[in-house]
Amino acid sequence: MITVNADGKIMVRRCLVTLRPFRIFVLGIGFFTLCFLMTSLGGQFSAKRLGDSPFTIRTEVMGALESRGVLRRMSDMLELLMKRMDILARLENGTDFHKGDEARFPLDRFQPAAGLMERIQAIAQNVSDIAIKVDQILRNSLMNAKMGDGRRDQCEVPRDPKYPDCAGKVEWMRARWTSDPCYAFFGVDGTECSFLIYLSEVEWFCPPLPWRNQTAAPSPPPPPRAQAAFRSNLAPLLELVGTGKESLSFMKKRIRHLAQQWLRAARRLEQKLKGQQGDQKHILIHIGFLTEESGDVFSPRVLKGGPLGEMVQWADILAALFLLGHSLKVTVSLKELQSNLGVPPGRGNCPLTNPLPFDLIYTDYHGLQQMKQHMGLSFKKYRCRVRVIDTFGTEPAYNHEEYATLRGFRTNWGYWNLHPSQFMTMFPHTPDNSFMGFVSEELNQTERQRIKSNKVGSMAVVYGKEASIWKGKEKFLAILNKYMEIHGTVYYETQRPPEVPAFVKNHGLLPQHEFQQLLRKAKLFIGFGFPYEGPAPLEAIANGCVFLQARFNPPHSSLNHEFFRGKPTSREVSSQHPYAEDFIGKPHVWTVDYNNSEEFEAAIKTILRTQVDPYLPYEYTCEGMLERIHAYIQHQDFCTMPSPPPPAKAQSPAMQSPPSPLALSPNATHLVWSPSALRDPHAWPPADSLQVWLSEGRHSCTETCRRRGLVCEPTFFRFLNKKEVFLQLSITCDSTEYEMNHLYPAVAENVHECYLQKEPLLFSCAGHNTKYRRLCPCRDYREGQVALCRDCL
Repeated sequence: MITVNADGKIMVRRCLVTLRPFRIFVLGIGFFTLCFLMTSLGGQFSAKRLGDSPFTIRTEVMGALESRGVLRRMSDMLELLMKRMDILARLENGTDFHKGDEARFPLDRFQPAAGLMERIQAIAQNVSDIAIKVDQILRNSLMNAKMGDGRRDQCEVPRDPKYPDCAGKVEWMRARWTSDPCYAFFGVDGTECSFLIYLSEVEWFCPPLPWRNQTAAPSPPPPPRAQAAFRSNLAPLLELVGTGKESLSFMKKRIRHLAQQWLRAARRLEQKLKGQQGDQKHILIHIGFLTEESGDVFSPRVLKGGPLGEMVQWADILAALFLLGHSLKVTVSLKELQSNLGVPPGRGNCPLTNPLPFDLIYTDYHGLQQMKQHMGLSFKKYRCRVRVIDTFGTEPAYNHEEYATLRGFRTNWGYWNLHPSQFMTMFPHTPDNSFMGFVSEELNQTERQRIKSNKVGSMAVVYGKEASIWKGKEKFLAILNKYMEIHGTVYYETQRPPEVPAFVKNHGLLPQHEFQQLLRKAKLFIGFGFPYEGPAPLEAIANGCVFLQARFNPPHSSLNHEFFRGKPTSREVSSQHPYAEDFIGKPHVWTVDYNNSEEFEAAIKTILRTQVDPYLPYEYTCEGMLERIHAYIQHQDFCTMPSPPPPAKAQSPAMQSPPSPLALSPNATHLVWSPSALRDPHAWPPADSLQVWLSEGRHSCTETCRRRGLVCEPTFFRFLNKKEVFLQLSITCDSTEYEMNHLYPAVAENVHECYLQKEPLLFSCAGHNTKYRRLCPCRDYREGQVALCRDCL
């Protein structure tokens, strides 16, 4: 039997306690070492993969240099541990144990410690060997990296006449590449070659570098386009619109309210088109004025009588695009916009990370500004796909940035250099822009008869939901009160009733359907000059009311009225609602001078004796709007523009101009498209709808065409912008010049000087000057659909 003294037992117990956690520590060190080596070496080899950015090599190599030092320190630590264990073993062997058999027990118990010492030594040797191998690999990596750096450091800015801006852009990048994190996102690291790679492969200011791998795998052909098909259910659209804002709730209520009319109109148009619907478009709808970044002033005012015209129009645009069968994405926040466009992280100076996934983008001025701030150069590339919902219109003189700056037309809303037809208005008051419009509720025959029988002949409703509109109108209200009972829909809070005369019956702010019921009873809907060009007068006329409005003398414009100041138009507004005055007129619309009390009172007496039926122009029905938007989507293409007019230069006899496609009309008053002239079957509108008229000095082309029952069509200016057209109209030109001027082509008859347009973006139906008589391109139009010519559908 072996006996052990107390000191030996204590020593063995201490050794066991000491060695057990040490084993765990050594195993942990070994495991950590293995993981670290796999990560470090894996990173080194991953840097060699094809397709990786050259800018990642340097970063990973530097990380590997640090890992080599860590490996050496781990090896040193293991060697130090081994030495300390050796010292501990020698101290333990020198302790005063019993001799003979009693001494064998401690030595037997310490035998595992010797094996552990050997394993530690083996691990240390392995780590040392691995460190040597890693060092060799890293030396090779550093050698290759230095060669790559040397090549990159030797990059020179190419002098290629095809890329004249390259040197200037590189200089800008040297000074400003850290100003936006998006440059680092695309691999710029401050070296000359990283600038050139970015400017040649991400942007397009520099030629490709010859040492870069330019062989890209051919992209697969795009999948065949799906055909747009009319939809028969608006419920999915309501989900697309989203929630969280009062304005969105208002739009969804409107879509639901008009759903049956929309669906019936879609079925009628589908039959009319006979299956010629066209390709399905991917469309982004970004309502910029509802984003928090733009202030979203509309949502809080929806329940307080604020303007609803914009939201009415957006709701109808959403319904029309959806029913026509297109794929829609709706955004009302900047974050959603960035995500859908593919905006890289940063401050918006870099292009999009991928090609734009949308064929069309419908937005407003707020959204247009947001896209420009965040799309970088991609905005210029893709802006031809944008359609801007613009209530009051943008004339070419304000749209062209250089011209607007030089000639004093620059405003806070213009200078976008878009094609003027990309701006889409609420009413067809600016032919240079496209007429988008909205819809009013259409009545069936039963409803029309019911309205006629329930009309209260002495009931008037005032147009204006804000109390400020009523201020200063006491004189008109007193005259009106002599003949009619006056009703108002002015918003007010319970504790603060609005300041309206006591004889006015104010209903407060009404929901849309209750407001419609009020209009169906009323005889007269009267405006006091504001708001301008809203949807309510058309709704009143559609419900059997007569609309009475003020004539403005002089007309209101950006030159004399604060409301229009800063808007990108010089249009003169002759009344509160020019469309109602010009396109509808009596007996439904009466426009009088409110400063003349006798004229105002006489108009009221006449209206009381006049019987009118509910009336709604076709272009403001659901079918009319669907028809119009369908035509725009299928035919308007601003990404492939026609060639600009040739520069002015002398032509040799061998370089005679082709014969003019225009011919003098039988009565010799204007030019028409010659029956013998070739016609491009893809041109839209069709050229044979063109008539060329010479304006009077005080008239714009818009007015010149309107006086002849036509519409000015700016697309046709390219056919007029030739000297031969002046000759065909028997106009003498002692000289002919090409210049940038929104009034050209035109003639100054007193001096026999003719002027042609140098800049196609400045072709404009708007504008006049007594010095010039303008060449005006006019066309016919479909009955009730002024936006489309007779053969445009």
